Amino acid sequence: MTDELLRWRPEFPILEKTVYMISNSLGAMPRGARLGLMRYADQWETRGVRAWHEGWWEMPITTGNILADILNAPHGSVSMHQNVSIAEAILLSCFDFAGPRNKIVYTSMNFPSVMYVMEETKRRGARIVEVESNADGIGVDLERLLAAIDRETLLVPVSHVLFRSAYIQDAQKIVQRAHEVGAMVILDVYQSAGCVPVDLRGWNVDFAVGGSVKWLCGGPGAGYLYARPDHAERLHPASTGWQAHLRPFQFERGEMVWGDKDFRFLNGTPNVPAMAAAEAGYKIIREIGVDKIREKSQRLTALLVAEAESAGIKTCCPKDPTTRGGTVALDVPQGERVCQELLRREFIVDYRPRAGVRVSPHFYSTEAECRAVIAETAKILTTLGLA
Repeated sequence: MTDELLRWRPEFPILEKTVYMISNSLGAMPRGARLGLMRYADQWETRGVRAWHEGWWEMPITTGNILADILNAPHGSVSMHQNVSIAEAILLSCFDFAGPRNKIVYTSMNFPSVMYVMEETKRRGARIVEVESNADGIGVDLERLLAAIDRETLLVPVSHVLFRSAYIQDAQKIVQRAHEVGAMVILDVYQSAGCVPVDLRGWNVDFAVGGSVKWLCGGPGAGYLYARPDHAERLHPASTGWQAHLRPFQFERGEMVWGDKDFRFLNGTPNVPAMAAAEAGYKIIREIGVDKIREKSQRLTALLVAEAESAGIKTCCPKDPTTRGGTVALDVPQGERVCQELLRREFIVDYRPRAGVRVSPHFYSTEAECRAVIAETAKILTTLGLA
C-alpha cells in the first residue's frame, strides 16, 4: 500500500538522521519554520518599526485563523498567546467566583500546569472539584465526571486527549452536560489538535486552549485561545493590555476601551517570531487534513501495540483504537534508563512517570520505524537484564 503522507518527509530535516517518535512532546520542525524566522528577521532588519503596520500587529489573529481552519472554528475566534497557562489565566480573569456558581470541575488527569492555574482561583473564592482517574490510570469514568458537573459549576476545564495515557475523552458529551446545568467548558486540545479531529463549532465548545509544540509542528511560544463568538462579545478579561484596546496607538490613559471581539483576549506586545515559526507547521496540517492524519495514526499506533505485545512489552494506553490518541506508552522496568538508551541510539522518545516510555509516530513516520523502535527497546531490555 502506498502511503501518500510520506511525501512530506523531506520537509522535516531531523527525519534524515533519527527515528523521530515523540511528536506528542515536540513535533519535528518543518523546513518552512526556518524560512518563517528568516522572513521575520528580514522584515525587522529592512522595515524596522514599519513592520507593525505591515502584518505584525494582526498576527495573533491571522495566525489564529489558520488554526481555526484546523479546529473547525470561525475566523477571528482563535487568538495567539505565549502558552496555555497564560491563555487560561486570561480566560479565568473574566469570571467572578464570589457567588454560588463558583465551582470548577476537572479531572486528576489534566496537565499539571493547568491545575496550578485553576488552584490559584481559590484565592478568589472558587471551589475545586477533582474527579479521580480510573484504577488503571488510563482514563476517567465519563459518568462520574458528568455527575460532578452540577448547577453550582461555573467552569469545566478538561483535556480532550490525556497527556499521560493518550485516552480520548468524549468532549461532546461533557459539553452537553455542562450546558444542561449552565456551566461552560474549557477544552484543552493540546494533545489532539493536528492528530485527532477537533470540531469546536460542531461540539458547541465554549472555550478551547492549546499549543503548537506537539502535533501541529509549530514549536514553542505559540499557544492559543478559542472563545465562542457570543462569549467573546460579552466577556471582559481583567488580565488585559494594549492590544485589546479600541485605539491602542492613541495611548489613552484610564479605563480600558474595548476593541473588536477578535482582539478581546489579547494583552501586551505579541510574540511575533514564535508565530512566524509556527505557521509553516499549521499550513502543512491544514493541507493534509486531520482526518487523513488520524487514519494513519490509528494504523501506526495499532502496529506499535501489536509489536510490543509480540515482544512481551506491556503498554499503558487504551486498547480500543477509537479512544486512543497518537501515543503508545511502553510500561517497561527502569523506563527512564531505557529511554535514555533509546535516545543515545537516535530513537527519539521520552519518559513520563506513571506512564512509561512514550512513543508517538506522526504522519511523517513509517511502519518500519514503528517496528524498529519496539525491536530496539526489546534489545535494550535484554542487554540491561530487564527482559
